[in-house]
Amino acid sequence: MSSSVRHGSSRGQAWFCTTGLPSDVVFEVHDMTFHLHKFPLMSKSRKIHRLLSELDEQRGPARRRRRRRSSGGDGDDGAAAETEIEEEEAAEQQQQQVRTKEQDGQAYSIVFPDFPGGPGTFEAAAKFCYGVRVDLTAWNVAPLRCAAEYLEMTEDHAEDNLAARAEAYLDETVLRHPGDATRALKSCEELPPLAEELGIVSRCVDAIAARASAAPRTWFDDLAVLGLRMYRRVMEAMAARGGDGRAAEARESCLVSYARGTIPGLSRSMRRRLASAPVSSEVEQKELLEAVVASIPADRCSGRVVTAKFLFALLRTAHILRASDAARAALERKAATQLQQATLEDVLIPSYSGAAETLYDVDCVHRIVRHFLEEEEVRGGEASSSGAIEEEEAVPAVAAPEVSRPSAVAMVQVGKLVDSYLAEVASDANLKPDKFCELALSLPDHARIYDDGVYRAVDIYLRAHPRLTAEERDRVVGVVDCRKLTVEACTHAAQNERLPLRAVLQVLFFEQLQLRRAIAGTLLAAAPLAAGGGPPHAMRLQQQQRAVPVGAAWPGATALAQESQVLRLDMDSVASRVQELERECSSMRRAIKKIDGRGGSRSPGADGDAAARPAAGGGRWRARHGCKFSTQVCDSHARNVVASRASRMGMSP
Repeated sequence: MSSSVRHGSSRGQAWFCTTGLPSDVVFEVHDMTFHLHKFPLMSKSRKIHRLLSELDEQRGPARRRRRRRSSGGDGDDGAAAETEIEEEEAAEQQQQQVRTKEQDGQAYSIVFPDFPGGPGTFEAAAKFCYGVRVDLTAWNVAPLRCAAEYLEMTEDHAEDNLAARAEAYLDETVLRHPGDATRALKSCEELPPLAEELGIVSRCVDAIAARASAAPRTWFDDLAVLGLRMYRRVMEAMAARGGDGRAAEARESCLVSYARGTIPGLSRSMRRRLASAPVSSEVEQKELLEAVVASIPADRCSGRVVTAKFLFALLRTAHILRASDAARAALERKAATQLQQATLEDVLIPSYSGAAETLYDVDCVHRIVRHFLEEEEVRGGEASSSGAIEEEEAVPAVAAPEVSRPSAVAMVQVGKLVDSYLAEVASDANLKPDKFCELALSLPDHARIYDDGVYRAVDIYLRAHPRLTAEERDRVVGVVDCRKLTVEACTHAAQNERLPLRAVLQVLFFEQLQLRRAIAGTLLAAAPLAAGGGPPHAMRLQQQQRAVPVGAAWPGATALAQESQVLRLDMDSVASRVQELERECSSMRRAIKKIDGRGGSRSPGADGDAAARPAAGGGRWRARHGCKFSTQVCDSHARNVVASRASRMGMSP
């Protein structure tokens, strides 16, 4: 019989069990009818056994009434009584949602309008009753368990029944892996309230929350099949469990996977959606997005899973779907915590509001920058207080700069990002000077090492807004600190016709000031070398070595010692070269003196000729060899030059 059941066929909305015997019971499940046999079903299902037994008891009196009607009956009173009895029986059967009808084959008909799992689950349960092997999976185990409970297919009625098998598979296979538990939880969405009463939903939720961090991360995409209600229960269970950093990262991964799978168009690079994810309307997407925002951890995220790109993609989608103000404000504050990791593409959020004049939402970015600065102030205060506590506990001062370094690096990264954003939105003709200046001046001075980026944005803005008033132009240019421009930026600014004259003069002044400081620094650095003193690096090395306690290990001692050794070698080579040049100069002076002496002995004539010829000969020799030495004649000319300069200045020689 079991082999023939495998060949059960469907004809339209009817399913027939081809066992070779005529069916004696018909089941109607939703819009599907099943022509089966009562004895296999009664052996496994107590409910079907009870219903068919009651129908058999009711069929005897009905047959006797039919015989009396066929024989003519006892008159009108008897016919009326029999009609009343039949109406009462019909009402009773309707309340039980079971009706009987007698056909040519004397088949019973039973209706199950609220059967859990629908026709597919009833077909699998019927096959189990016929002895056909039913393959349990994560998708059908919960419906079959509910069907077994509905049909009372328990161990009390028959051994190794469907309820026991489903429970064993659920505990031993499904609940051991969060991916299978997620599929089973999805199947429970169509089984209320029986799945809740049997505890299947709670067990699946607990299994997902308990094994989320231990299982491989490949199952996260399965969360996209869950509805909003089930997803919230899973996230609440995971948050209630808490745990270490790995559990928090798993919770963030579940959040990101669910958002990417259920909200289409979440990012410009996320066009593909999961095929198993349901297609949601705009209202449902808005509810999903707000639920995802509510699931984001309140504390600072790790940044490895809930990245800046993901948060800004949520914020952009929230603008498109017109999410609530609370959801958008929460996203802006959360995006501010990852602002240093954002790129220019992330912060370019278009203005989807009809009241906005600019192409991009500059106000939103300005609010995010303010939230970032507030967060940095809080973190800076905490770092300073913790540094003070450590100082009181005599912690070495070497580790103190490492506390503020991450904050400083993040501030510089945000400064570069804001300058790039300003350069991108500066070409918008509708961007007002006030908004441009507010965003440019929102960052502190230490956020920009150089002002080249903001100067580039100002230049683009002036080019795109040629009709600014003089006051507006001065206000826009005033966001640039001319003292923090590089040489290239100063050169460009000095030739920029769009800048006001006052700004150009400031650029030229500070450029000259920087040049003087650079020359002065070079002279000061070369002075100790010329005087034969130790180099500044060596002096700094000695000072830092004195600052370190005796017996303590200084991390930079080795590097500075190597640098000092290299400088000493360079100084020795320079000193030897200077000595060689001095010897060469001495030998050349002696040679010149000999030449001058020979010229004087050959011409013992007049003093004027004797003085002129050596000078001419010496001048030709020096001109030929390119040497310039202070002879007696040059000294006299030097004194005359000094005297004439003093006389020009109105001084006595």
